[in-house]
Amino acid sequence: MPTLDDVSAIAAGLPGSDERETTGGRAWFVRNKLYAWEVHPWPSTPDAVRAIVAAELCIGVKLADPLDALALREMAPDVFLPKTTAWGEPKIAFRAASIDVDHLAELVIEAWRVQAPKYLRREYDALSG
Repeated sequence: MPTLDDVSAIAAGLPGSDERETTGGRAWFVRNKLYAWEVHPWPSTPDAVRAIVAAELCIGVKLADPLDALALREMAPDVFLPKTTAWGEPKIAFRAASIDVDHLAELVIEAWRVQAPKYLRREYDALSG
């Protein structure tokens, strides 16, 4: 089961990535743009989702397109949560216990790519060859 330390390890390999403690827990930014975060049960979170988030580790990531969120939710509704809040769309939250580390890495890296400027994406692509 992936942990927040796994997210930290993935993020550490991404140019310009910065980890911060926020009021909602740990979060990862690139050039001050949020791309991944520890999900917490905010008052605006729907009750059914709030119960899941309060009971287990859930991670949120930015997406390029709202259709990506829809596709993920339809593909694995037991893993990817319904909308947690309306702010910050498009994004998706998922149960850490229901995902493997390779898929976690794919989601975190893609979220970073959504928020990273072109020069950092080029730097990453050159490093990862």
